[in-house]
Amino acid sequence: MSNQQQMSFLQHLDELRWRLVRIAIAVLLVGVVIWVYQEWIMNHLFLALKDHDFITFRLLCTYFGICVSDTTVKMQSMTVSGQFNYAMMMSIMGGLIVSSPFIFYQLWAFVKPGLKKNEISATKGMVFYISLCFLTGVLFGYFVVAPLTVQFFGSFQISQEIENNFTVGSYVGTVISTVFYSGLLFLLPIISYILTKIGLITPVYLRKIRKYAVVVILLAAAVITPSPDWMSQLIVFLPLFALYELSILVAARVTKQRVKEDEEEWS
Repeated sequence: MSNQQQMSFLQHLDELRWRLVRIAIAVLLVGVVIWVYQEWIMNHLFLALKDHDFITFRLLCTYFGICVSDTTVKMQSMTVSGQFNYAMMMSIMGGLIVSSPFIFYQLWAFVKPGLKKNEISATKGMVFYISLCFLTGVLFGYFVVAPLTVQFFGSFQISQEIENNFTVGSYVGTVISTVFYSGLLFLLPIISYILTKIGLITPVYLRKIRKYAVVVILLAAAVITPSPDWMSQLIVFLPLFALYELSILVAARVTKQRVKEDEEEWS
């Protein structure tokens, strides 16, 4: 390896280090704010999910006739440092989610200099679309998936003699993981764009396996919303199926653009 190449490699490492430092600072700052308002966040954002007057349950009751009652779940901390650890987890994960657009921008800014001019043009607005998809998924997870999950498990009993006493860690962890993974799931169109761009999938292939995808999405909706109520499962299924169809449209657009570029190159 020449000195010039070695310096270039070291410069890339230094650039990556400073990008990661900026990300860490952003997550830390947001995490500190969450830590300061932890009691309000716990009461109004987390524990509110089990109340019947949560906005999701109000809308379900008003427009679909699906009304629920407050879950009789009791919260408890089982270890000495339990509540401190849960507050830390809430602050860190909240910092990651809230600062995600900044994180995506920093990662994109690191990758961008290595792309060709046409690749940069083709991926214009990538940070915006990634952030939009992820945050939309986060909102979907919080307002749809999380309350339905909490309501089902909070009210489910195999015997009236057994009370549902959740640990705070189990409750907070379930809500955070549901919200975070929903955000990742909504990145499906972005993943479709990348995989189509590098030639691993095509819109023809995605249309061919659509019927299998529907079955998988139905199973995923059943797992995400374990409630036997079909309306709740339909509410989850429709956005996930729409994401798959959007992924097909994205793949088709990328393929069409590639064909056009090949024609221009050979003309």
